[in-house]
Amino acid sequence: MLATIVGLAVAVWTVGAADFANVMHTAGRLGAGGFLAYCAWSLGIYGLLGAAWLAAAPGEPGARLSLFTWARLVREGVADLLPFSHLGGLIVSARVLASAGIPARRVYGSLVVDMTTEMAGQVVFTLFGLAQMTSILIGNHAAVALRPAILGGTGVMIALMLAFFGAQQRALDLAAVIAARFLPNSTGMLAEIRGELRAIYARRDHVLLAFGFNLLAWIASGIGGWIALRLMGVSMSIWYVLSLESLIFTLRSVAFMIPGALGVQEVAYALAGPLFGLPAETALALSLAKRAREIALGAPTLLLWQMNEMRAITAKSR
Repeated sequence: MLATIVGLAVAVWTVGAADFANVMHTAGRLGAGGFLAYCAWSLGIYGLLGAAWLAAAPGEPGARLSLFTWARLVREGVADLLPFSHLGGLIVSARVLASAGIPARRVYGSLVVDMTTEMAGQVVFTLFGLAQMTSILIGNHAAVALRPAILGGTGVMIALMLAFFGAQQRALDLAAVIAARFLPNSTGMLAEIRGELRAIYARRDHVLLAFGFNLLAWIASGIGGWIALRLMGVSMSIWYVLSLESLIFTLRSVAFMIPGALGVQEVAYALAGPLFGLPAETALALSLAKRAREIALGAPTLLLWQMNEMRAITAKSR
């Protein structure tokens, strides 16, 4: 909650410092029709994310794509709009799948693989963005000042991915020890999850498919920023936007403990946008469009999720 309040204060101050009226005027050029088109594009990206998670769960039929897509919508809605970190979204999305009758071992095993391939996809997208950034910003003194943050953020992302991948089995071993001490009946489940992980990683075609869908989702998210700018009447090279977006996504991911990366996203746009020829107020207008999209998609998702939870509780009480 404290991180949310501080992040919100930083976001408001950043927008105010860049001239609130100009930021709102630029964002307003998106219009209702443009905003709906932007939201529709984002829904398509959730379809890619759902397909990635489904691919990481061998044995689940393709007909369950809508269920996995729904779970991803809930995950992002919780992470973006509730005062939780991304960990809260992971827990809730796993519950959504488990409540639909998918075995717990498959839910948690596929969740780990999905997260791993998603992080790997982001690293590839970030490295592509850095390569573009090097050629675009070479000789730019302002870019040199931001280089430590850019390279540091990328390094942290790669380190987190490697640590997450290498620690999966050790984390399960530690969880098994803790569970044996406090929850004796849960040790069997941890063994099942460990076995499920081994089975999924043995299906390399599914792991590669999950990676491919996640990488496509990152690229599509970057293109979404370009689409939003075009709808605002801002003409900018798609390569510039993809490079900028890869940097923003990296900084957001490093700040995963801050709900919705509040404040981090706004400061990153205000500082990095001008390096690509995008005025700070226009970059912040794009940030506001993203926040509005998160609310427009996340709020109905959370409402439906709560309605489903209440329906399940009511059915059990009967």
